[in-house]
Amino acid sequence: MTTSITLRELLGLGHTPNKLSESALVLIDCQNTYREGVMQLEGVEDALLEAQKLLEKAREAGIPIIHIQHDTGEGTPYDIKAPIGQIADIVKPLNGEPVITKQFPNAFVQTDLEAQLREMGCNKLVLGGFMTHMCVNSTAHGAFNLGFDVTVVASATATRALEADNGKALSAQAVHEGALASTRDLYAAVVDNVDELPV
Repeated sequence: MTTSITLRELLGLGHTPNKLSESALVLIDCQNTYREGVMQLEGVEDALLEAQKLLEKAREAGIPIIHIQHDTGEGTPYDIKAPIGQIADIVKPLNGEPVITKQFPNAFVQTDLEAQLREMGCNKLVLGGFMTHMCVNSTAHGAFNLGFDVTVVASATATRALEADNGKALSAQAVHEGALASTRDLYAAVVDNVDELPV
């Protein structure tokens, strides 16, 4: 099977990832939601360890860090007032690191994420979090459409198995890889893991 040239290549954007030291880190929905219960993701603990590593590097670099937390209300897996909806302990925000609450997959929709990034003077972003095919992709697409230069760290994301419209089951790995491939086509550079992200 041959692969086609990406839209990024056609447009001259290339696939060079952002340097962490020149970016803002946006960690998306790293909540207990995805560690247990109905929304538990395959590979979530490994992805959280990578997110922790990415967060530590960002703190060492002294770059802006923004945490995103999804909220769908009381009694849901995204109830931010309950333990299930809290940001996972290993990537817990420090004092001074903003936490933005959202209600849509794209973290820019009806939030002040764009305003905060503009105020910080950040036009390059590094993204990690959950789920690969949903909020990470949606936020990457939204950021691109707003003129941001985006890099996604694949190992710091994870997702779940899905059913296609023909009833075929897609493994979590297939969904993860397909989501990253579609985003890599235009919206973001993608690196496999934290160690491949230039500092």
